[in-house]
Amino acid sequence: MQRIRLAIFDWDGTLMDSVGRIVACVQGAARDCGEEVPEPQSIHQIIGLSLEVGIPRLFNLTKGSERAQALIARYRHHYLHDDTPSPLFVGARELLHDWQAQGIGLAVATGKSRRGLDRVLDETALRPLFTASRGADEANSKPDPLMLEQILAELGCEPAQAVMIGDSIHDMAMAEALQMPRIGVTWGVHDRERLLRHAPLAVVDTMNELRQLLG
Repeated sequence: MQRIRLAIFDWDGTLMDSVGRIVACVQGAARDCGEEVPEPQSIHQIIGLSLEVGIPRLFNLTKGSERAQALIARYRHHYLHDDTPSPLFVGARELLHDWQAQGIGLAVATGKSRRGLDRVLDETALRPLFTASRGADEANSKPDPLMLEQILAELGCEPAQAVMIGDSIHDMAMAEALQMPRIGVTWGVHDRERLLRHAPLAVVDTMNELRQLLG
């Protein structure tokens, strides 16, 4: 692989095993609001999108509607109090430290809000590793490439010098819109077949495979 200056990571389902927690919180919000409780597989399809986009899509509601806003509020409440474990994936911390030591810049582009992203960066003590980050409330929701454009501009990096790493088709489509190299990981929400539709450089099944692609 060509020399990459910057690795941009999705968070949920890519670095952190938080899909189960997200599912539990969406289902809790649905019960609180008297909505039909969606199945986990349906919830997987919106992970990576901003809540303002994903929740209305999941529940077939109008964006910004009262019902959608109530669901979002209850989701945020549950996320603060839910005790479903959401650890970093095994090997993620070591990969980040290794790539940084090799001179590869690290950034995050996530569907989380800035508040949510700051919380997990501090909880995991990973904040010092990342030179830039964007949450869903600081740009348009994936797959719009605005958050990637902002990160690239901030760091003075061309799309061809960066790689987007994520577990969802939203991550792949976002990078594809900029003709940015991209790598899919299969331990999150979308399978290999769906990730491959966006012509990634690679789709990997383990953190060790990913670690060996750069550096």
